[in-house]
Amino acid sequence: MKASRRRILADLVCHVLQAILPASLRPWGWAIRCETTGIKDDTRALLFALDSLRGLLPQAVVTHLLHCVASLTGHAAPFGGGSITMSIHDHMMRRPRAVGIACAVGGVALGLVYMAIAGAPGLYLGMNVGALMVGLAALALLGRLNIDGRYWQGGAFLVTAAALLATALFGTKVDGAARWVHLGGLSIQPSLILLPVMLVAFAQNRNALMTAGMMAAIMAMALQPDRAMAGMAALGLTTLAMRRPDRHTIPACLGGVAGLALTLARADTLPAAPYVEQIFYTSFATNAVAGMAVVGGAALLLVPAIVGWLHDPASRATYAVFGAVWGAAILAAALGNYPTPVVGYGGSAIIGYALCLLTLPRVASTGIGVQHHRRYREENMPIDGDLRVGMA
Repeated sequence: MKASRRRILADLVCHVLQAILPASLRPWGWAIRCETTGIKDDTRALLFALDSLRGLLPQAVVTHLLHCVASLTGHAAPFGGGSITMSIHDHMMRRPRAVGIACAVGGVALGLVYMAIAGAPGLYLGMNVGALMVGLAALALLGRLNIDGRYWQGGAFLVTAAALLATALFGTKVDGAARWVHLGGLSIQPSLILLPVMLVAFAQNRNALMTAGMMAAIMAMALQPDRAMAGMAALGLTTLAMRRPDRHTIPACLGGVAGLALTLARADTLPAAPYVEQIFYTSFATNAVAGMAVVGGAALLLVPAIVGWLHDPASRATYAVFGAVWGAAILAAALGNYPTPVVGYGGSAIIGYALCLLTLPRVASTGIGVQHHRRYREENMPIDGDLRVGMA
């Protein structure tokens, strides 16, 4: 390769680097371009430019991704000056919904890794990606609505419970269980989409209508019957009753336990579907990497509850129920022939998880990390300051 071509390529790398860097890193791109221009040897200049691209590209990608997450959660400018690492940490710790979105994307991605290694049909991978897009789009649209009023919430609970009851009575039956609805050739499980949202929303606001809707949803799980979803309701409501015992949570908790007992009294003979159920075990039989992807993806679903519990004490009841709900879904998948949420094939759990993030606060009430970040900025010179000193 001629020297002039190497110089042209080095210049092109510098232009690309400047174009992809976010605003907080653009001074570095300008400095790298100046440094590359000052290197007389064309080969060394090209190597320096490529090495700079390799070093800054990961930070640029992470920053752009977090800006996308911030736009979904209603925060268009999540980062200020100062350390990029510190900004990312503070942004995520103070925005539980953003943490949940990142975990949803990560869980689906790890599920795709498992299915690709296990030889699942390409359509399965596409369906999960499509469900993630639908769930995130719904989260973005509904997250911008500002609807208040407990009567409206009670009415929404009753409508949701009616949909679950309709599934139990008129849904598609397989071996005596009616848990699915066919829409346009697709089979969806409404309980995986609707029940988690109901349970975590019930942890935040409760009234007589919402309690009635919750009781009706529990009845629907018993009629279907669905041990996994009944167990989710029982564990979620028991967790809430332990944190916030009142005239709404205690009856709902008792109803949830009774609903679970009814489902346990009925036989459940549904076989395991490939790439959907029992994949905690079959994935390891396929490949150790596939098994770790399934376990890691499932563990990600609980991260928003853990982060919220640690950094947002005012909303701990919400995070406790969120963790109990998705922990119950994971436990059911490990113990029986029930869908493995998010990492297994099936869009219902993916959409349900994304919608459940609506119940998490956009910003933690404690504002964790703000004071620490301010102190950090006072004790450390900003990036632009470091750059000016270095150039001088």
